[in-house]
Amino acid sequence: MAKVGFVGLGIMGTPMAGHLIDAGHTLYLYDIKPIPAELTGKGGVACATGTEVASHADIIITMVPDTPHVAAALFGENGIAAGLTAGKIVVDMSSIAPVETKEFAKKINDLGCDYLDAPVSGGEVGAKAASLTIMVGGPEGAFETVKPLFEKMGKNITLVGGNGDGQTTKVANQIIVALNILAVSEALLFASKAGADPAKVRQALMGGFANSRILEVHGERMVKRTFNPGFRIELHQKDLNLALTGARQLQMSLPSTALAQQLFSSVAAHGGAALDHSALVKALELLANHTVTPDA
Repeated sequence: MAKVGFVGLGIMGTPMAGHLIDAGHTLYLYDIKPIPAELTGKGGVACATGTEVASHADIIITMVPDTPHVAAALFGENGIAAGLTAGKIVVDMSSIAPVETKEFAKKINDLGCDYLDAPVSGGEVGAKAASLTIMVGGPEGAFETVKPLFEKMGKNITLVGGNGDGQTTKVANQIIVALNILAVSEALLFASKAGADPAKVRQALMGGFANSRILEVHGERMVKRTFNPGFRIELHQKDLNLALTGARQLQMSLPSTALAQQLFSSVAAHGGAALDHSALVKALELLANHTVTPDA
Protein backbone atom coordinates (compact mmCIF):
# COMPACT_ATOMS: atom_id res chain seq x y z
CA MET A 1 0.00 0.00 0.00
CA ALA A 2 1.19 3.49 -0.85
CA LYS A 3 1.69 6.58 1.28
CA VAL A 4 -0.33 9.18 -0.60
CA GLY A 5 -0.69 12.90 -0.05
CA PHE A 6 -3.88 14.63 -1.17
CA VAL A 7 -4.12 18.43 -1.30
CA GLY A 8 -7.49 19.90 -2.27
CA LEU A 9 -10.55 18.28 -0.71
CA GLY A 10 -13.50 19.94 -2.38
CA ILE A 11 -16.52 18.51 -4.19
CA MET A 12 -14.40 16.13 -6.22
CA GLY A 13 -11.24 15.79 -4.14
CA THR A 14 -13.06 14.45 -1.09
CA PRO A 15 -14.63 11.38 -2.77
CA MET A 16 -11.45 10.76 -4.77
CA ALA A 17 -9.36 10.70 -1.59
CA GLY A 18 -12.02 8.56 0.05
CA HIS A 19 -11.67 5.86 -2.61
CA LEU A 20 -7.93 5.71 -1.97
CA ILE A 21 -8.46 5.31 1.78
CA ASP A 22 -11.05 2.62 1.13
CA ALA A 23 -8.48 0.78 -0.98
CA GLY A 24 -6.15 0.59 2.01
CA HIS A 25 -3.70 3.38 1.20
CA THR A 26 -2.43 5.73 3.89
CA LEU A 27 -3.65 9.25 3.09
CA TYR A 28 -2.06 12.48 4.32
CA LEU A 29 -4.55 15.30 3.80
CA TYR A 30 -4.44 19.09 3.51
CA ASP A 31 -6.90 21.78 2.46
CA ILE A 32 -7.29 25.45 3.28
CA LYS A 33 -10.65 24.47 4.77
CA PRO A 34 -11.11 21.95 7.60
CA ILE A 35 -10.46 18.36 6.54
CA PRO A 36 -13.79 16.55 6.01
CA ALA A 37 -14.63 14.33 8.96
CA GLU A 38 -15.65 11.55 6.61
CA LEU A 39 -11.98 11.21 5.58
CA THR A 40 -10.35 11.44 9.00
CA GLY A 41 -13.03 9.11 10.33
CA LYS A 42 -11.83 6.47 7.88
CA GLY A 43 -8.20 6.88 8.86
CA GLY A 44 -7.02 9.84 6.79
CA VAL A 45 -4.30 11.87 8.49
CA ALA A 46 -4.92 15.62 8.66
CA CYS A 47 -1.82 17.74 8.08
CA ALA A 48 -1.21 21.41 8.84
CA THR A 49 0.53 22.30 5.55
CA GLY A 50 1.31 21.01 2.09
CA THR A 51 4.94 20.71 3.18
CA GLU A 52 3.92 18.29 5.91
CA VAL A 53 1.91 16.24 3.42
CA ALA A 54 4.87 15.98 1.04
CA SER A 55 7.28 15.05 3.81
CA HIS A 56 5.18 11.99 4.71
CA ALA A 57 3.93 10.82 1.31
CA ASP A 58 5.67 9.20 -1.66
CA ILE A 59 2.99 10.27 -4.15
CA ILE A 60 1.36 13.68 -3.71
CA ILE A 61 -1.89 14.53 -5.51
CA THR A 62 -3.28 18.03 -5.96
CA MET A 63 -6.92 18.70 -6.86
CA VAL A 64 -7.56 22.45 -6.73
CA PRO A 65 -9.57 24.89 -8.88
CA ASP A 66 -7.16 26.79 -11.14
CA THR A 67 -3.58 27.47 -12.24
CA PRO A 68 -2.74 29.99 -9.48
CA HIS A 69 -4.02 27.57 -6.84
CA VAL A 70 -1.73 24.82 -8.14
CA ALA A 71 1.21 27.24 -8.14
CA ALA A 72 0.44 28.19 -4.53
CA ALA A 73 -0.05 24.58 -3.43
CA LEU A 74 3.26 23.53 -4.97
CA PHE A 75 5.55 26.51 -4.52
CA GLY A 76 3.88 28.89 -2.07
CA GLU A 77 4.71 29.31 1.59
CA ASN A 78 4.59 25.90 3.30
CA GLY A 79 3.95 24.37 -0.11
CA ILE A 80 4.48 20.84 -1.36
CA ALA A 81 7.84 21.50 -3.00
CA ALA A 82 9.43 22.33 0.35
CA GLY A 83 8.64 18.85 1.64
CA LEU A 84 9.82 16.87 -1.38
CA THR A 85 12.85 14.61 -1.51
CA ALA A 86 14.25 12.92 -4.60
CA GLY A 87 12.23 10.04 -6.02
CA LYS A 88 8.77 11.23 -5.07
CA ILE A 89 5.99 11.81 -7.60
CA VAL A 90 3.73 14.86 -7.81
CA VAL A 91 0.40 14.35 -9.58
CA ASP A 92 -1.75 17.37 -10.44
CA MET A 93 -5.32 16.30 -11.15
CA SER A 94 -6.61 19.86 -11.42
CA SER A 95 -7.59 21.38 -14.77
CA ILE A 96 -5.11 24.15 -15.52
CA ALA A 97 -3.07 25.77 -18.30
CA PRO A 98 -0.85 23.42 -20.33
CA VAL A 99 1.98 25.99 -20.65
CA GLU A 100 2.20 26.59 -16.90
CA THR A 101 1.96 22.83 -16.34
CA LYS A 102 5.18 22.33 -18.27
CA GLU A 103 6.87 24.99 -16.13
CA PHE A 104 5.64 23.35 -12.91
CA ALA A 105 6.90 19.97 -14.14
CA LYS A 106 10.37 21.35 -14.81
CA LYS A 107 10.61 22.84 -11.31
CA ILE A 108 9.54 19.55 -9.74
CA ASN A 109 11.95 17.61 -11.98
CA ASP A 110 14.77 19.91 -10.82
CA LEU A 111 14.07 18.63 -7.28
CA GLY A 112 14.67 15.06 -8.43
CA CYS A 113 10.98 14.15 -8.58
CA ASP A 114 8.60 13.12 -11.36
CA TYR A 115 5.51 15.11 -12.32
CA LEU A 116 2.27 13.95 -13.90
CA ASP A 117 -0.53 16.20 -15.08
CA ALA A 118 -3.68 14.08 -14.81
CA PRO A 119 -6.84 16.16 -15.15
CA VAL A 120 -10.17 14.37 -14.95
CA SER A 121 -13.59 14.43 -16.55
CA GLY A 122 -16.81 13.14 -15.04
CA GLY A 123 -17.65 15.76 -12.46
CA GLU A 124 -18.96 15.09 -8.98
CA VAL A 125 -20.94 12.08 -10.19
CA GLY A 126 -17.82 10.45 -11.65
CA ALA A 127 -15.74 11.29 -8.59
CA LYS A 128 -18.24 9.64 -6.26
CA ALA A 129 -18.65 6.60 -8.53
CA ALA A 130 -14.90 6.22 -9.14
CA SER A 131 -15.66 6.35 -12.86
CA LEU A 132 -13.63 9.42 -13.85
CA THR A 133 -11.86 9.70 -17.17
CA ILE A 134 -8.21 10.51 -16.40
CA MET A 135 -5.98 12.10 -19.06
CA VAL A 136 -2.30 11.88 -18.16
CA GLY A 137 0.82 13.66 -19.33
CA GLY A 138 4.30 12.73 -18.10
CA PRO A 139 6.93 9.98 -18.03
CA GLU A 140 5.72 6.42 -18.55
CA GLY A 141 7.55 5.06 -15.50
CA ALA A 142 5.81 7.48 -13.14
CA PHE A 143 2.50 6.76 -14.85
CA GLU A 144 2.86 3.01 -14.28
CA THR A 145 3.69 3.64 -10.61
CA VAL A 146 0.62 5.81 -10.06
CA LYS A 147 -1.76 3.87 -12.32
CA PRO A 148 -3.04 1.60 -9.48
CA LEU A 149 -4.17 4.78 -7.68
CA PHE A 150 -5.81 6.14 -10.82
CA GLU A 151 -7.70 2.86 -11.16
CA LYS A 152 -9.30 3.44 -7.75
CA MET A 153 -10.62 6.82 -8.91
CA GLY A 154 -11.45 6.30 -12.58
CA LYS A 155 -12.20 3.91 -15.42
CA ASN A 156 -10.86 5.39 -18.66
CA ILE A 157 -7.18 6.11 -17.94
CA THR A 158 -4.86 7.14 -20.77
CA LEU A 159 -1.23 8.23 -20.90
CA VAL A 160 -1.54 10.78 -23.69
CA GLY A 161 2.07 11.95 -23.90
CA GLY A 162 4.53 14.20 -22.10
CA ASN A 163 3.92 16.85 -19.46
CA GLY A 164 1.24 19.27 -20.59
CA ASP A 165 -0.47 16.80 -22.92
CA GLY A 166 -2.88 15.69 -20.22
CA GLN A 167 -4.00 19.27 -19.70
CA THR A 168 -4.27 19.85 -23.45
CA THR A 169 -6.55 16.81 -23.66
CA LYS A 170 -8.71 18.17 -20.82
CA VAL A 171 -9.09 21.50 -22.62
CA ALA A 172 -10.22 19.62 -25.72
CA ASN A 173 -12.68 17.67 -23.56
CA GLN A 174 -14.15 20.86 -22.16
CA ILE A 175 -14.64 22.28 -25.65
CA ILE A 176 -16.62 19.20 -26.63
CA VAL A 177 -18.68 19.22 -23.42
CA ALA A 178 -19.55 22.92 -23.72
CA LEU A 179 -20.64 22.61 -27.34
CA ASN A 180 -22.72 19.54 -26.56
CA ILE A 181 -24.46 21.40 -23.73
CA LEU A 182 -25.14 24.22 -26.18
CA ALA A 183 -26.55 21.79 -28.77
CA VAL A 184 -28.84 20.09 -26.24
CA SER A 185 -29.96 23.48 -24.94
CA GLU A 186 -30.91 24.71 -28.40
CA ALA A 187 -32.67 21.45 -29.31
CA LEU A 188 -34.80 21.23 -26.18
CA LEU A 189 -35.61 24.94 -26.22
CA PHE A 190 -36.64 24.74 -29.89
CA ALA A 191 -38.83 21.71 -29.21
CA SER A 192 -40.45 23.34 -26.21
CA LYS A 193 -41.25 26.63 -27.94
CA ALA A 194 -42.67 24.69 -30.89
CA GLY A 195 -45.17 23.16 -28.48
CA ALA A 196 -43.69 19.70 -27.93
CA ASP A 197 -43.12 18.18 -24.49
CA PRO A 198 -39.35 18.58 -23.93
CA ALA A 199 -39.20 15.59 -21.57
CA LYS A 200 -40.71 13.32 -24.22
CA VAL A 201 -38.54 14.85 -26.95
CA ARG A 202 -35.47 14.09 -24.85
CA GLN A 203 -36.67 10.54 -24.27
CA ALA A 204 -37.16 10.02 -28.00
CA LEU A 205 -33.77 11.48 -28.92
CA MET A 206 -31.99 9.23 -26.42
CA GLY A 207 -32.94 6.26 -28.60
CA GLY A 208 -31.24 7.63 -31.71
CA PHE A 209 -27.98 8.96 -33.12
CA ALA A 210 -28.36 12.22 -31.17
CA ASN A 211 -28.02 10.40 -27.87
CA SER A 212 -25.18 11.47 -25.58
CA ARG A 213 -24.25 11.59 -21.94
CA ILE A 214 -24.97 15.34 -22.07
CA LEU A 215 -28.51 14.73 -23.38
CA GLU A 216 -29.05 12.09 -20.71
CA VAL A 217 -27.77 13.98 -17.66
CA HIS A 218 -27.81 17.67 -18.54
CA GLY A 219 -30.93 17.46 -20.68
CA GLU A 220 -32.78 16.09 -17.65
CA ARG A 221 -31.47 18.99 -15.55
CA MET A 222 -32.75 21.47 -18.14
CA VAL A 223 -36.20 19.87 -18.14
CA LYS A 224 -36.43 19.48 -14.36
CA ARG A 225 -34.65 22.82 -13.63
CA THR A 226 -32.15 21.18 -11.28
CA PHE A 227 -29.10 23.38 -11.69
CA ASN A 228 -27.24 22.67 -8.45
CA PRO A 229 -23.62 21.76 -9.31
CA GLY A 230 -22.32 19.36 -10.57
CA PHE A 231 -19.71 21.36 -12.33
CA ARG A 232 -20.02 25.09 -11.87
CA ILE A 233 -20.33 27.50 -14.77
CA GLU A 234 -17.44 29.58 -13.39
CA LEU A 235 -15.14 26.54 -13.63
CA HIS A 236 -16.19 25.80 -17.19
CA GLN A 237 -15.58 29.46 -18.02
CA LYS A 238 -12.06 28.99 -16.68
CA ASP A 239 -11.51 25.95 -18.89
CA LEU A 240 -12.83 27.66 -22.02
CA ASN A 241 -10.60 30.62 -21.26
CA LEU A 242 -7.66 28.19 -21.34
CA ALA A 243 -8.89 27.01 -24.74
CA LEU A 244 -9.26 30.51 -26.16
CA THR A 245 -5.93 31.66 -24.74
CA GLY A 246 -4.27 28.61 -26.26
CA ALA A 247 -5.96 29.27 -29.58
CA ARG A 248 -4.54 32.79 -29.65
CA GLN A 249 -1.08 31.43 -28.88
CA LEU A 250 -1.47 28.91 -31.72
CA GLN A 251 -2.88 31.59 -34.05
CA MET A 252 -6.09 29.71 -34.70
CA SER A 253 -9.80 30.38 -34.36
CA LEU A 254 -12.29 28.55 -32.12
CA PRO A 255 -15.52 30.41 -32.97
CA SER A 256 -17.98 27.94 -31.44
CA THR A 257 -15.95 27.82 -28.21
CA ALA A 258 -16.03 31.62 -28.07
CA LEU A 259 -19.80 31.59 -28.47
CA ALA A 260 -20.23 29.08 -25.65
CA GLN A 261 -18.00 31.21 -23.44
CA GLN A 262 -20.14 34.29 -24.13
CA LEU A 263 -23.31 32.40 -23.26
CA PHE A 264 -21.77 31.19 -20.02
CA SER A 265 -20.82 34.82 -19.32
CA SER A 266 -24.43 35.86 -19.85
CA VAL A 267 -25.64 33.37 -17.24
CA ALA A 268 -22.90 34.48 -14.86
CA ALA A 269 -23.89 38.13 -15.36
CA HIS A 270 -27.40 37.22 -14.20
CA GLY A 271 -26.05 35.68 -11.00
CA GLY A 272 -25.58 32.11 -12.21
CA ALA A 273 -21.80 31.64 -12.01
CA ALA A 274 -22.17 29.00 -9.31
CA LEU A 275 -24.90 27.05 -11.11
CA ASP A 276 -24.25 23.76 -12.90
CA HIS A 277 -22.96 24.26 -16.44
CA SER A 278 -26.19 22.79 -17.80
CA ALA A 279 -27.67 26.19 -16.84
CA LEU A 280 -26.09 27.55 -20.03
CA VAL A 281 -29.62 26.97 -21.37
CA LYS A 282 -30.73 29.99 -19.34
CA ALA A 283 -28.85 32.34 -21.69
CA LEU A 284 -30.75 30.94 -24.67
CA GLU A 285 -34.02 31.08 -22.75
CA LEU A 286 -33.50 34.80 -22.22
CA LEU A 287 -32.97 35.29 -25.95
CA ALA A 288 -36.08 33.25 -26.77
CA ASN A 289 -38.23 34.69 -23.95
CA HIS A 290 -39.21 31.10 -23.19
CA THR A 291 -38.05 28.37 -20.81
CA VAL A 292 -37.57 24.72 -21.73
CA THR A 293 -40.20 23.86 -19.13
CA PRO A 294 -42.75 26.68 -19.61
CA ASP A 295 -44.27 26.51 -16.12
CA ALA A 296 -40.83 26.71 -14.46
